[in-house]
Order: sequence, then C-alpha cells, then structure tokens
Amino acid sequence: MDEKIIKRALKDSFTKLSFTVQLQNPVMFVVYLSAIVTTGLCGLSIFGIKDASIGFTACISIILWFTILFANFAEALAEGRGKAQADALRNAKRTVTAHKLKNRNDKKIYTDISSINLRKGDIVIVSAGEPIPADGEVIEGVASVDESAITGESAPVIREAGGDRSAVTGGTTVVSDWLVIEVVNEAGESFLDKMIAMVEGASRRKTPNEIALQILLIALTLIFILVTITLYAYADFSAKQLFVENPTSMTALIALLVCLAPTTIGALLSAIGISGMSRLNEANVLAKSGRAIEAAGDVDTLLLDKTGTITLGNRQASSFVPVDDHTERELADAAQIASLPDETPEGRSIVILAKEKFDIRERTLNVLNIEFIPFSARTRLSGVNMNGTEIRKGAADSIKAYVENRGGTYSDECDEAVRKIANVGGTPLVVAKDDSILGVIYLKDIIKSGVKEKFADLRKMGIKTVMITGDNPLTAAAIAAEAGVDDFLAEATPEGKLAMIRELQSKGHMVAMTGDGTNDAPALAQADVAVAMNTGTQAAKDAGNMVDLDSSPTKLIEIVRIGKQLLMTRGSLTTFSIANDLAKYFAIIPALFMSLYPQLGMLNIMGLHSSESAILSAIIYNAVIIVALIPLALRGVAYKEVPAEDLLKHNLLVYGLGGIIVPFIAIKVLDFFIALFV
Repeated sequence: MDEKIIKRALKDSFTKLSFTVQLQNPVMFVVYLSAIVTTGLCGLSIFGIKDASIGFTACISIILWFTILFANFAEALAEGRGKAQADALRNAKRTVTAHKLKNRNDKKIYTDISSINLRKGDIVIVSAGEPIPADGEVIEGVASVDESAITGESAPVIREAGGDRSAVTGGTTVVSDWLVIEVVNEAGESFLDKMIAMVEGASRRKTPNEIALQILLIALTLIFILVTITLYAYADFSAKQLFVENPTSMTALIALLVCLAPTTIGALLSAIGISGMSRLNEANVLAKSGRAIEAAGDVDTLLLDKTGTITLGNRQASSFVPVDDHTERELADAAQIASLPDETPEGRSIVILAKEKFDIRERTLNVLNIEFIPFSARTRLSGVNMNGTEIRKGAADSIKAYVENRGGTYSDECDEAVRKIANVGGTPLVVAKDDSILGVIYLKDIIKSGVKEKFADLRKMGIKTVMITGDNPLTAAAIAAEAGVDDFLAEATPEGKLAMIRELQSKGHMVAMTGDGTNDAPALAQADVAVAMNTGTQAAKDAGNMVDLDSSPTKLIEIVRIGKQLLMTRGSLTTFSIANDLAKYFAIIPALFMSLYPQLGMLNIMGLHSSESAILSAIIYNAVIIVALIPLALRGVAYKEVPAEDLLKHNLLVYGLGGIIVPFIAIKVLDFFIALFV
C-alpha cells in the first residue's frame, strides 16, 4: 500500500467513471446507471417532482456513486502495482549507442548507431561496462552480465555462445569481457517492451473461468432486474386492491436491485485477476496472458526436470566401498589425494567425505609433489602421480583397462560392488593405486531438502508429479522412489516429452512443465502451462506462456500455488457475495412491503427501525464491504495444500456462513446509528 500507488489509484477511480469504462463490467454498469437515475430523481425532487423524500434519495444517490468509486479504486489499486513495476522497467529501457558490425569476422570495424535503429538479424559487439542495446542471441564470446534491471538479482550471470545460456536481454549490462550478439527482435518488440505491456495489464485478457463467472453474474443481475420490476408491479396492484398509495418508490427499488445483485464480486473481479498477475510478477515470473495463470490453478500434472529441481544438480560422494581386502580408510586416503587437485563438485565432495569419516585432512599439493592427471572424455578417468605412485579414479571399464594394462586384475568383488551401486541409481567411481584396485566410491544424486514433503503436499491436492531425466531407467527409478515423485520419464528426448504431454492431455489432464533449451520448445508449446527460463534460448521463451526471470526450475511449484490461490480467492469472494444477498433480502424486502402486508413483519428478524433506515443500512454496507475486501482480493485467500473437498468445506463454512452472519451484524449496527439521526 505505497502512498504513490494509492494517490494514483484515487485519481484513476474518477477517471474510470467514463461510460465506456463502466460498460466493460456489466454488473457495476447496472450500479452506474442506478446512480445516474437516482441523481436524476434527486434533481427532479428539487422541482417538486417527488419519488421519495429528497434526503433519502440524495443519500442513496451519494452511496451508489461511492460504490462505483470503491469498485474503481479496487481495480486501480491492483493496476497500480503493475504500473509501478512498469515505471521501474521503463527506467531500464533507454536508448543507447550500439556498435553494429559490418562483418562478424572483423570485430574492429563497426558503425555506431542508435539502438532504436537496430533491426532483426543485425550483429553488434558489446564490451565490458556497456549496456546490451537489444534482445539477442550470443553468437561469439563469453561474459558476465548484470541483469539486475530485469530480474532484481544483483549477482551477475554468465552468458556464452551456444548451449542454453545464450539469450541476452536489452537493457542489461556486460560486466566483463565482450559478446558478439545477433539481434532477434525489432525495435518496440523487445522483451522489455513486452514486460511493460504485461505488467500494466494491457494485454490481460479474461480467462475462460472469468468469462463464465461474468456470464453467471450478468444472468443473476438480469434475474434481479426482472424480480425488481415484478415486485413493483405486484406492489402497485396490491395497493390498488387495498385502495392505498403504493409505498414503494423508484429509489427504494433501485436500492433493492443494487443490494440483491452480486455487486461485491462484480466490483472485485477485475482486481482479483490483475492481482494474480501482480503476484506472479512479484515472484519474478511474467505471464503472457491471464489464461496461463488460471491454467496453472487447474494443473493436475507437473513435469519436473530432475537436475536442479529435484536434485542439487551435482552428484556427491556418499560412501567408500573397499574391495579385495583393502580397508575403507586406505580407500578414502587414496581417493582424497586423487581428488585434491579436482575442483569439480564431485571431487570436492570426495575430499569432504574423507575428512568427515576419517578426519583425513587436506594436504598441500606442492609438499606432496603431486602431478595432476586431468579427466578427459577419451580416457574417462583422472588422478595424480606422486613420488612414483599412480592413483586413478574413474568409470569402471576405464579403470579395468588401466589396471589390466599394468598387469593387475579386476576382481569379481569390484564388479559386484559396481553393479550394486548402479542398481540403486548411484554412480560407481572406481579407485586404483598402481596395479591394484582399492574400491569404489558411491556417488549419488542428492535430493533437495523438503522436496519429498512438497511432493506429498501436491499429491494431497490431486497433483501428479513426473520426473524427467536423461538417466537410464534403473537410475531414474531409484531417484524417483527416493524423491517421492509419482512417475518418471527416463532417457528423455524432445519426442518423448512431447508424446508424454499429448498422452496426458488426451486423458483430460492439465499439464505444466519447465524448460530452457531449444529441444524443450516443442513440449513447452504443447503444455498447458509452459514456464521458460529467462536464461534459456529464444526458442524456449517464445514457446512458453510464462517466463521465469530467476530461471529457477522449482518456480513451477510456486506458479501452481499462485494459480490455485487466484481460483480460491475468486471462488471464496463469489461465495461471500452471494451469501450476503440473503441478509440484505431480510433487511429490505420486509421493510419495503410491511405497510401492504403486515404479515411480512415476521421476516424483519433484525428488528430494523424503519424502511428507510433498513434500505440505507443495506446500501451503505453494500458499498463499504467492497473497500473492506480489497486487501483480501489483492493478497489472495490463505493457500492450503489440502484436497479439493476439504477446500470446498472450508470455503462454505468461512465465506458462505460468514457471508450470511457478517451483513446481519453490520446492517443492524448501521441501522442503530442511522435511527439516531432520523
């Protein structure tokens, strides 16, 4: 609730009073017309043409205008958060000088032009300290890039030619080295331009569920219009039969219509939808449409990449398995020495495990007189030469060949240890010293903390989790069992991912997945909710209907939570709004017709003072409740990972029963204070 946002929202509340803006919300448009009519009736009263007392008509008119303003304020406040973020993005979007290469092979010959004159396909070079002038793909070079203007993350990221981290965004800054970039978007169509449009809500279209709810609200409003007209005709007929004046005024009937129509949810519906996009923006996710957020709320199947999402991304040493009468400490000591120069995550984990299990301290490489033998794809092993001793670690077949070439033997015991580790989804790393095999290091994928519990929560909500991995089926099955996912796709290929999504969708499932590579693009384009990583290729970002600026694969779970929270908020407030009508019915109907039908006094269970005080109390409550519910509409209802039937019970109890009780109390309190001044 920033002061600047509130001031802008207050101003926009009056701007939105225009006829064309109000026409976009049919329910509130009825209130808008009602306010105009009562204002006209108030004006006629001045000239002696009375519908009801001028004070009563004036009060109803003023309250109806405030009802419209409150609804406008709710929508403007939701939009204000997006506009504030758009202002920040505009500050990042600036015209800069671009170094356009005449020949990509000669980086010293370039022409300086304005970034707004760049076209798709142009090649530019950007050096350290310079802003990237346009969206593009890195075609040469590797550099650190500051993307804080886009993502808010201060740590620079690496961008390089080839692979899945080649996309760069205009407005970011090269921190070190240089990049040759091919422009992929025309001026005005950059990712930053699209972001500004999306966060302002300019491209937010109503989703199917939102349209369906809007149709329901319109239908209810039309029904209540017919009911109100019928009530007036019936009251007029009854008054003539009793030879009395018709006690129902046009002002009272308009108040009745406004109170019975679902104005609360009608006023907050746009705010709920816009705030859903805003909450995604706060999570650093950009949705290309409101439809994508709502689809996230309906998702029942999540396709999750194993590496970086379910596991930490690097295999780590878990245990030492000695063979051929060697001791575990002997194996650990040799493995640590072989890993001292190895700066890979796996190598460092071996050093740490040896230290933790046997208190074997790291030693200085130059003191040990070590010659490091780096890993290569050809030999598939690494190690050290130390004072005439050779220690090697690597794949089983590579170490077997190495030992046998030196006259040693590869025992059945070692083969059995390798097989057991592979069967449980681990990676066996065999260690040899000269011509003797010492044992096997068990490397395993480390499941992220809390992931298994999170998947259990998703299962309670009826969401199936599927792990996607390039591992063999045996390894994939072991990791899937440990992580607690429901299913897995092993040895995944682009065709395999696409086929799985299509098969799930053919069975009626709503599928969500993440991806960052060009090979993910077909599956992303097919998925109902497709989250592309900002660090990924342009093809992936184009195929997805959401972009995660943080490039975190686990963000998919948060997106589903926000989508479900949006649907829960809309459902809860709809329940509350309709339940409110019951209390307002008991407030106004008896008050309006008691003079014609005294028996209706039995329905005046709140004991309201008079017909005018009852109507004023109900119409004031109808306006004030909109303001009271704005924070809930913007924040969303509390999200709980429970089955749908439990959510329904909670919804009916809190917002259904609460929607009946709250207006009874509020209208009675308002009636008490109004009676003091009547």
